[in-house]
Amino acid sequence: MRVFRSIGHYLRHTDLYLLFIALCCSAFGAVLIYSATRTMEDPNRYIIIQLVSVAIGIGVFILMSLFDLEEMSRYWKWFILANIVLQALLYTPFGASEGGNHSWLRFGPIGIQPGEIGKVFFIFTFAAHIAQEYDRLNHWRTLLMLGIHLGIVAAAVFIPSSDAGVTLTYLFIFIIMLFGAGLSLKWFAGGAVVLLASVPFVWHIVSGFRLDRILVLFDPSINDDVAWQTLKSKMTIGAGQIFGEGFLQGNQIQHSNFPGKHTDFIFSVAGEEFGFIGCLVIMILLCLLILRLFYVSLTANSTFSATLTIGIAGMFLSQTFENILMCVGLFPVVGITLPLFSYGGSSVITMYAALGIAAGVRMRQKPSWLKR
Repeated sequence: MRVFRSIGHYLRHTDLYLLFIALCCSAFGAVLIYSATRTMEDPNRYIIIQLVSVAIGIGVFILMSLFDLEEMSRYWKWFILANIVLQALLYTPFGASEGGNHSWLRFGPIGIQPGEIGKVFFIFTFAAHIAQEYDRLNHWRTLLMLGIHLGIVAAAVFIPSSDAGVTLTYLFIFIIMLFGAGLSLKWFAGGAVVLLASVPFVWHIVSGFRLDRILVLFDPSINDDVAWQTLKSKMTIGAGQIFGEGFLQGNQIQHSNFPGKHTDFIFSVAGEEFGFIGCLVIMILLCLLILRLFYVSLTANSTFSATLTIGIAGMFLSQTFENILMCVGLFPVVGITLPLFSYGGSSVITMYAALGIAAGVRMRQKPSWLKR
């Protein structure tokens, strides 16, 4: 009986809205992955791995919601070290390259992306850092230290993996968390000016296919090989029109070579087979999830909990925008998954872990009459 009472207590106090929306995203994502991999070798493998990852993700969601991370936030510097060590494992014999980036740890058939898991570590440590310096947030010394925090973690992610897409997500999370914490707009304006001024210098540093990925957005003829995937994605989405060609009926998805259609370009699968309506459903589900996360942050008990949840919302928001804009040809192809929809165990489990942390913040929220 005690077990049933504990389960009942958990279900009454956890954020079932977050879990329900996440499961809706995963269900639609599984449908899209099944369609995208149907003509591939051993197609059942992909959908089985995805469903197992979702099941593990639900367990991780529950586990993470039970941890009071505020109690652990005093040790945030040690978690930065743990994150660096995690990324450095790519230098071991377990490190493996896929899709042009050395960003995987392979243990037999099991693959793990340290950069994905590291996002949760970074959100936790950065929220703790902001909470510690909150009263001095707009002082230049504080911003310098926060910038160093980002720089250390971003370097730890990028140097062993060369994964610019994942590293860019860390930058977006950094910006969203500072904005949510109340950093003065003058600092953002100054940052924008510095960014624009640095473009000529970065232009000379960035070269080869990375530069071509940006240039083909304006002129696909610059590099046909680099532009091909973006043009293929746009054509696939456009073929679906309003209502799509039907489940398992997409000509580009089912009968052509379209790399990444079950991972980074899962949005294109929805566009061809379910049309504008299917794409709209994806955007509505992710929008509801992100809005719920921002709501949880607004009702949090402390600066740390609020900033932590803003960081999680920022992760979902940045990846959603990056992925969808990439699929429609408005953002360079950088290998970013669509949260909860794209195939990938590391990504799915990381997202559920982050949502579990947000659910834990909601569980420990004090009633409004206690806050007065």
